Amino acid sequence: MAAPKVLILRAPGTNCDVETEYAFELAGARPVVVHVNRILEDPSIGEGFQILCFPGGFSYGDDIAAGRILAQRLKVHAADLIEQFRASDRLVLGICNGFQVMMRLGIFFPPEQFGPGAAKAASLALNRQGRFEDRWVHLRTVDSNSVFLRGIDRMYLPMAHAEGRFVSGGNDVLERMRSNQQLGLRYAAPDGSTGDAVLDHPWNPNGAEANVAGISDPSGRIFGLMPHPERYIDPTHHPAWTRHEELPPHGDGLRMFLNAVEYFS
Repeated sequence: MAAPKVLILRAPGTNCDVETEYAFELAGARPVVVHVNRILEDPSIGEGFQILCFPGGFSYGDDIAAGRILAQRLKVHAADLIEQFRASDRLVLGICNGFQVMMRLGIFFPPEQFGPGAAKAASLALNRQGRFEDRWVHLRTVDSNSVFLRGIDRMYLPMAHAEGRFVSGGNDVLERMRSNQQLGLRYAAPDGSTGDAVLDHPWNPNGAEANVAGISDPSGRIFGLMPHPERYIDPTHHPAWTRHEELPPHGDGLRMFLNAVEYFS
């Protein structure tokens, strides 16, 4: 099958689109970076793509709240396109600010499964320590349905955000997400241990409930995470690459992009 086409949607303030484009290219996809204004003028532009990606950055300067303006513009002008990706056999990925946008769009929580007000089933709040965090984090995959996490047990990736603390709408929402295998990516200690009890800082860098670093929708085709897989593709991206003799030929983040491409093979 031909390499899947990836629509990487950028907006004013987006700053990780080039890195994300490179990661998808390295994985064998055909990425195209498109400004959101083109989609708002003609949503049909997105119909020829198999993967939709919201990259990281600070869309619209994160004015009002992280990801809110971009999400609202898409709700008003491109809701049908977003629904096409959600309902059909295609993939959606959101990284950091892209995850924040997706959370505000509510596409992780289909109303037919989560009921009225599904879009508010969970949120990404300000980091518990009340400041921007920029560090590398250990991650563990736990009972995940995500296409993007297939075959991945552990990752070490950078993160950089001030508003990424996962908060659910209550124990019933959390349990439903757990039973759906939606809570697949967790912050972990260096030895790989994780769980529902919130880890101490810095292992859980923002105080996220159940140490959640990324979630999927019930189908596993839609996935968002706060850490940046596109920032650890090459061994030279690793903070200790000049003094580490046993780094693998590719960074931990590449596997996620390979999984997306292999889904269509």
